[in-house]
Amino acid sequence: MNMESGNDQLAQRILGLFDDTPLKSSRVRPLFDTRQPLDVEITCFPVSSGNEQAFLAVEMRVGPQRLYIVKHIRELLRCIDRGECYVFSRHFSYDPSLHCFHPEHFAVIQQLIAIYRNENVYRHMPHSAILAKQGNDERMLLIPPYSWDALLPSLQQAPSVLLAHDGATFEGLSVIDEPLPIQFRLDEADKDAFCINVQGLEQVTVLESYGAVIANGAFIQTPIEQCKRLSDLKNTLGSGRQQRILISPNQIGPIMDKVVPGLQKIGSVRVAQAIADRVVQPELQAKLYLDRIRDRLLAGLEFHYGDISINPLDPNRHKHTENRILMRNTDKEQRILEIMEQSPFVKTEGGYFLDDEDAEYNFMYHVVPQLQRILHIYATSAVKERLFIPNAPPKISVNVDERIDWLEFKFEMDGISEAEIRKLLKAIEEKRRYYRMANGALMPLESEQFQEIIRFMNEVGLRQGEASGAEFRIPVMRGLHLIDSQGERQAVRFGRSFRKLLENLRNPDHLEFPVPDSLVHVLREYQAYGFQWLKTLAHYHFGGILADDMGLGKTLQSIAFVVSVLPDIQKRQLPALVVCPASLMYNWRNEFTRFAPSVRTIIADGNKAERIHKLNHLERVDVIITSYPLLRRDIEWYAKHSFHTLILDEAQAFKNYTTQTAQSVKALQAEYCFALTGTPVENSLEELWSIYDAVFPGLFPGRKEFSDLPRDVVAKRSRPFLLRRLKTDVLQELPEKIESLQASELLPEQKKLYIAYLAKLQKDALKHLDEDGFQKSRIKILAGITRLRQLCCHPGLFMEDYTGSSAKFEQLLEIIAEAREAGRRPLIFSQFTEMLALIKRELAEQGVSYFYLDGQTPSAERVELCSRFNAGERDLFLASLKAGGTGLNLTGADTVILYDLWWNPAVEQQAADRAHRIGQKQVVQVIRLVAQGTVEDKMYEIQQRKKNLIEEVIQSGEEAISALTEQDIRDILNL
Repeated sequence: MNMESGNDQLAQRILGLFDDTPLKSSRVRPLFDTRQPLDVEITCFPVSSGNEQAFLAVEMRVGPQRLYIVKHIRELLRCIDRGECYVFSRHFSYDPSLHCFHPEHFAVIQQLIAIYRNENVYRHMPHSAILAKQGNDERMLLIPPYSWDALLPSLQQAPSVLLAHDGATFEGLSVIDEPLPIQFRLDEADKDAFCINVQGLEQVTVLESYGAVIANGAFIQTPIEQCKRLSDLKNTLGSGRQQRILISPNQIGPIMDKVVPGLQKIGSVRVAQAIADRVVQPELQAKLYLDRIRDRLLAGLEFHYGDISINPLDPNRHKHTENRILMRNTDKEQRILEIMEQSPFVKTEGGYFLDDEDAEYNFMYHVVPQLQRILHIYATSAVKERLFIPNAPPKISVNVDERIDWLEFKFEMDGISEAEIRKLLKAIEEKRRYYRMANGALMPLESEQFQEIIRFMNEVGLRQGEASGAEFRIPVMRGLHLIDSQGERQAVRFGRSFRKLLENLRNPDHLEFPVPDSLVHVLREYQAYGFQWLKTLAHYHFGGILADDMGLGKTLQSIAFVVSVLPDIQKRQLPALVVCPASLMYNWRNEFTRFAPSVRTIIADGNKAERIHKLNHLERVDVIITSYPLLRRDIEWYAKHSFHTLILDEAQAFKNYTTQTAQSVKALQAEYCFALTGTPVENSLEELWSIYDAVFPGLFPGRKEFSDLPRDVVAKRSRPFLLRRLKTDVLQELPEKIESLQASELLPEQKKLYIAYLAKLQKDALKHLDEDGFQKSRIKILAGITRLRQLCCHPGLFMEDYTGSSAKFEQLLEIIAEAREAGRRPLIFSQFTEMLALIKRELAEQGVSYFYLDGQTPSAERVELCSRFNAGERDLFLASLKAGGTGLNLTGADTVILYDLWWNPAVEQQAADRAHRIGQKQVVQVIRLVAQGTVEDKMYEIQQRKKNLIEEVIQSGEEAISALTEQDIRDILNL
């Protein structure tokens, strides 16, 4: 029976653990609660610890009418916390089902419960010795200092809270802001001695850790520093029992200097009249004497109070004089002595000395100005001449010499010979803090003027080895970043010729190069400005990037430049070279034929033998047109020849500096080099560096150093050599472009396949990321994401046995049907040629005619297809995103459908702008198709989040996206 009874009780307790019925709270009596509220009395009192510090503790009495002492306070708190009963005596037990507490008391109890739970935290703290006393008295609970500020307001609001202190009990806890009730009286004693009488110290209890003092039944808030001083004073005087401190005549000075001001912070101080009459308090006049003898800096320090002179290094300096008691400014004396102590002087009773040049310079240049603010300095001529401060600040003048491609920098400084300037520049390059002149004087190089010169020299890359006396001569491109300088600097003066160079680059139209007669009425105003910009850069033999928005006529502006230099090309028989994607070669030839028929062009294509034959017979050729793939194959020929002008179209083709295309482009030699691209940056700023490294090497440092440059520096340095205009800024007459996102939900069969593949990819991706890391597994994961995107487009792209359809495909067919009914002409892009094949098959079955273009379409045929479509033939054009996204003019279309999203929105933007460009008369609608709740949703979010990453470096409106990060992939796959 006993065993069964024990098992029943255990089972009942386990059942209680998982019973959802809430325990009855002892907090506040709810409506219709019949429980009896208990009275509570809480007594707060200080307890001394073993290390003579005091801490606060509480005891409790609880009962219905009669109050019972709580003998085991932790046990009571534990029972209240758990909703259990607690036995006070044979006559009374606390039962949570029968009893409750008033809200004010319960608020205190809740905080005491928290303190009880956390006792182990402060059990190991320095004041844990007090817990030993608690072990002997289970009635009290220590209140740790960190809990006091939160507990005090609750104690003040609760009734029946007492403070026990110094044998008396006080109602409530009062916190007052009054002076401490401690009196100190400084008086005379026998035989010329003095004494301090102390009253009230023994009646206060210092709670140092709580920042308070208990006195006269109240808490007096006291700063920690004063609490510590008061506590130390009590310990020194035996807890305040000793009330009289004797002072010898020799000690009265220091007592008045240091002790009396300290006592005034912790109590009231009265000084006997007989002593006060002897106290003098003149103003401190500190004096420092400096001299140089035998390469040593000597320093003597004196404190003057009226006619009293004190050597602070004299051990007998505290003796009082002529029966006077001197009140000294100890705070100021201490500040001065600390400054001297921090300097590496050797200290003797007579003064200080220093025989190290670096330390002497540091003292003279850095420490003396600090001391001058708080004392008087008297220096001999030998000291004054030791530090050379020039009357006029140093200057660097910047000019362009007559040969244009060289900058001249001249260092100017009064009182310094040209021979010594070279040594001074060496000291600057070595990052010395000062320069030792021939006469032994030390010239500081830490002034703001010198620091500006040092920053300037580092910016430009001036090296002392390049100086000829006080002058430097360097190629002009090394100073190009100065073009964006906001006015002159204090220590740098721009000469007239350099200011003219800056002005011309900031305002290209100032040089007024005439537009070729044949194009005066062809170029729009902004295109004429672009022509002036190209001519200005060429005037100074600079390269640049024409980065106008797609459709603004970068090709035409480049042709205008070629026409302007055509006489020089023909006179010197030095042709220009245009390099572009293979798909655009014939487009370039057609544009030359249209706008500049006098320019003789040749397309260097065909097989190897045919191309070399053409290149070897250029007697009547002004412009060679080739593609990036053909350039790579024929680079041996191109690298051996020079060209008049080099135009690199769609320059993003060599954005990756490691590719053979980039290496081939950089092997070309030409007098004038320009890059054309609507997206100078697609994934990272290194792409911008790669393009500039081809058309303007030297504008930026090496790739590694470039990656360390802040974005604002890259922006400032590249701005004069990158021209970008947006259609919205320059083509007010261009029709509106309306962009929309149309979502569709996957078909049931399609969704099953998608969910199954997504689950597998999530599992594989987590495994790859954990085992191989992001970089090694990135390609595999991206390949898996591509499969998911194909499932969104149409499962039939890679599942041969799939017989169903797809939501986006059905949506596309509906849009095409609506567009045809409305008389609109759609241009459809997809990056998957297999998807385009499915669309073609469906259109053929419906008898809908269309044009089609992908990477396999020959260049000449591309131009013809576009011309026929723009002329009105057929109403539908299908193109792969990569092949048709650049270099095409399809203004015959008024609707652009992006069937699938691409990681980089700039690529999509280029594709949409095949229709939204010069010559478009209709409003262009751009529709993006997205499968809802799929990776395409995530892709679109990433596009919107990152598409303005490079905006601050290029210009407003540039859209770019950085390469996918691990976090991006985790977001896409919901990992």
